[in-house]
Order: sequence, then structure tokens, then C-alpha cells
Amino acid sequence: MAKMKALVCRECGKEYPTKAIHVCELCFGPLEVKYNYDEIKKGISRHKIESGPHSMWRYIDLLPVEGAATVGPHAGFTPMVRAHNLGAYLGLNELYIKNDTVNHPTLSFKDRVVAVALTRARELGFGTVACASTGNLANSVAAHAAAAGLQCYVFIPGDLEAAKVLGNLIYRPNVVEVEGNYDDVNRLCSEIAAEHGWAFVNINIRPYYAEGSKTLAFETVEQLGWRAPDHAVVPMASGSLLTKIWKGLNEMLMLGLVEEVRTKVNGAQAEGCSPIATAYREGRDFFKPVKPKTIAKSLAIGNPADGYYALKATAESGGAMDMVSDEEVVEGIKLLAQTEGIFAETAGGVTVGVLRKLVKQGIIKRSDLTVAYITGNGLKTQEAVIDAVGRPVRIQPSLVSFERTFKMGKNGGGAA
Repeated sequence: MAKMKALVCRECGKEYPTKAIHVCELCFGPLEVKYNYDEIKKGISRHKIESGPHSMWRYIDLLPVEGAATVGPHAGFTPMVRAHNLGAYLGLNELYIKNDTVNHPTLSFKDRVVAVALTRARELGFGTVACASTGNLANSVAAHAAAAGLQCYVFIPGDLEAAKVLGNLIYRPNVVEVEGNYDDVNRLCSEIAAEHGWAFVNINIRPYYAEGSKTLAFETVEQLGWRAPDHAVVPMASGSLLTKIWKGLNEMLMLGLVEEVRTKVNGAQAEGCSPIATAYREGRDFFKPVKPKTIAKSLAIGNPADGYYALKATAESGGAMDMVSDEEVVEGIKLLAQTEGIFAETAGGVTVGVLRKLVKQGIIKRSDLTVAYITGNGLKTQEAVIDAVGRPVRIQPSLVSFERTFKMGKNGGGAA
């Protein structure tokens, strides 16, 4: 029996075949994968997972592909870092960083969702793949498509960071800069997807694509010794990552791979694009679209597709949401780098900034086992911090100049 039963509407429950569709024809609700958990449970175990590949594909039984992984074989299974220094600074005894700044091949969590999406797209017979992106997704689609020999189009906003634009061009896809923000790009791509027979990973392939984010939850549980954390702090753009981490934790519980899930799932956004966190703060179960204005461009989605479901997941888990200013984003990036040696992009600064706020508010307590999700590498968003880190100390090429500059005596020591 197939592990995927159907695609099911998240609103009305109508079921559809597991094809390249993403919207219910009755109520226009989004579709997601419905699994045959009874069948999956017969063949899955901790031992089987631990014996699997050193990648996210060790969880293939819970991913929406019919055969073997044909794209992105090395994505995932990134480090879980015990953050002693940052934890001490914040007043937390058990803080961990789930570090996707080193994900393969493009240094962000998007390598997970793209590996699943393109593997499924191949199974469905597509030869051309595409996406609408704030940057990281485009990088990952371009890289994976190049390795898989697929034709590729990536659509990006016209104001994207230079490193992320380069991170597309180097793989030689068709890179299309759209004059507008991400929401403008996404509307255009929806029209193109309706006219051309392409696999848009975050449109008609979205039900499969989104499931790749669950692997962050699976790895969290396994790397913590088969236990779920007390708190998770997750950056939000569309809101999909938060909802899938929550779904993944509950799948672990349902399948008997973890004994309990009491995790509070907390959402993090930047003030300049915080429709979901603002709805939470105002006690609403719906969000109001906004026009993004933030340095955290990877999170700059003003009309988040999964905003409602992110609010619902946070409520179900008993979690919270908050937001940080651009200045706090930069401070978060610097704090993580200077305590744990991890250089995160702006989304990571959002996560650390909101983590800091939740601790100060007493929502996350000293003894809580807490995981903060750092989803992308700081080398991609250098513009955000380049004016906030100072300049090198310049000296003449002589010992005298060095010792004078650093006020060193014969026994060393001193400071600039």
C-alpha cells in the first residue's frame, strides 16, 4: 500500500490524487499530503532511522516521494549545537541551535524542501522547475536543478541582496528579476504556473515541497536523544516552516518514536514585515497583509500563505510570537556570532532577537530545553551587518607597530 493516501484540503477535507495540484476546487483551500500512518508505523523504528543515510533522507518513510531520493541526497542532518555561551548570556541552562547555516548545498534550510520538491517533480514527469523566492529558495532550486539536469527558472524581487543574486546566476538558470516585492513575484508566478507546464516548487508542487520542513523536527527529536524540546523558536515568512515543525513533532509522537510532545512552538518575525506576529499580539486568528519594509528580506512576505495555520499551530502548542526591529536583528546576528561562532543571515538575527525577548518576558524559563532554528548563512546577507562590525586594526609591517598598537610588553598581553 502506498504511504501517500491523497492530497487533502486543509479547510473542507476534500481529497485529490497525489498530482501537481495545490488548491481545492471547491473552497480554494490549500492542499496537503495525507499519509497512511498505519502502514508507515509497521516499517519505521528508531533503529531503522539511525541506520539510514547521514542526511534528511533517513526519514524518507515520512516524506512525500514514491521511490528513492533522486535530488539532494546530502541535504539535511545538520548540527544540533549546544549553545553554552549564548545560553549563559540569556540565562538558559539548555539552549540548542539547530544550525542550517551549513546545509548542503546552498547553506539554508531551503535545501530540505527543494530536495523533496524536485524529487517529487521528477516522479511526476516534469522537466522544468521554477519558483518565486525571496532568495534562499531560488539559490536552492537553481543548485539542485543544475545537479539534476533540469531546466530552471527562478523569479526574485528586484531589491534582493547581491550575494543571493550571485547565488542564482552561478548555476546558470533563467533568473528573472521582477520590479516589486515578493508578493508581486508570487502573483506573477501563479499566473505563469497556470499557463505553462512547469513544476513551481512553492505553487503547484507546494504540498510536497512544504513537507520537507518536517525533517527539522525529526532531526531535533533524534539529536536530542529521542525527546522533544520544551520550546522551539522558529522564524516566519509564509509561516509554513513553523506549521511543519509542529506537524513533524506530532508525527513522531503518533508513530511512537518519542514518548511525549509538550513543545511550545514560538514564532519570530521582523517588525517591518510581521503580519502573523501582529495578529498574535492583537489576539486575532487572522492576519492583515502588509507591505514589507525590513532588512530581513528572506522573511519579507507580506501576505503569508500559511499565516492562519501558523497562528493555529502556535495556539495549539501553547506557544507565543513576537517581533524585532532591524536594529535588534543586527544585534541578534552579532550576538550569535560572538557567543557561538555561527554567522547567521538576517532571519537568524530575527530568531535570536525574539528568543531574547521571550526569555526576558519569562515565557521561556531558565530550565526549559529550548531549540532556536537558524535557517540561513550570514555570508548571504553581509550588507545587513557590514556597517555594524567595525574595521580591521591597521598597522605597519613591524613588531614595534604591532606591540605599540596592542600595548604589549615583553610578556605579551595588552589590548588595542
